[in-house]
Amino acid sequence: MIKTIIIDDEDYIRFDVRERTEEFFPKEITIVAEAASVSEAVQAIDKHQPNLLLLDIDLGDGTAFDLLEQCPDKNFDIIFITGYDHHAIKAIKVGALDYILKPIDDTEFKEAIQKALAHTPQEQQLEKLLEVSSEFFRGVKDKRVILKTADTVYAVYENDIIYCRSDGNYTTFYTQQMEKIVVSKSIKKIEEILSEDMFIRCHQSYIVNKKHVLKYNKNGVLVVNLDFKVPVSSRRKDYALKRIFD
Repeated sequence: MIKTIIIDDEDYIRFDVRERTEEFFPKEITIVAEAASVSEAVQAIDKHQPNLLLLDIDLGDGTAFDLLEQCPDKNFDIIFITGYDHHAIKAIKVGALDYILKPIDDTEFKEAIQKALAHTPQEQQLEKLLEVSSEFFRGVKDKRVILKTADTVYAVYENDIIYCRSDGNYTTFYTQQMEKIVVSKSIKKIEEILSEDMFIRCHQSYIVNKKHVLKYNKNGVLVVNLDFKVPVSSRRKDYALKRIFD
């Protein structure tokens, strides 16, 4: 059985999550505790040593990230439960973490839990994901994003990304370190995690970091650092050039 703690400052949300968990996963999950605040959650985690946290972002006396900073051993998985808070959701996505939106949908709930049940959390990896997510949530200047390949987890500074190129459901990141990092995500999903003020979708298959653009030539391409050439589609030309050069 997966020992689980529900952490949310709203009584009715904790009740709702408990009911769904007991209904859909009676043989896989046991709820060992509930908590409504950071302080309660720290005590519950220390006492029960859970395998899974179902965790709200905003708690009565702090945030989920405040709580997690107080957990030296993160031998558990996390599923965030959050409302339609764009900043919080983007922080979670930047860290490549899992979440469920309020009001909770049965299908999304079951999919998130099944995903957590399918793998064992690795403490070192979770630390990296949470660090990047927390940085974004707290508004650090030099943002990072988590990129997961088949066998590696990268924490990449946005400033180091020159451009991205998609091929179906895969996207390749080209970085200043001459690395090519291929992730199993569509360019639409990638666009959601990158900073809007720095990255421009200049083509159906390309996103460019405007800080690395050197010039636009008559052949309809952007010349960027390391002499890469990034095409600009005619449909996006006016928008892209205005965003880059104005």
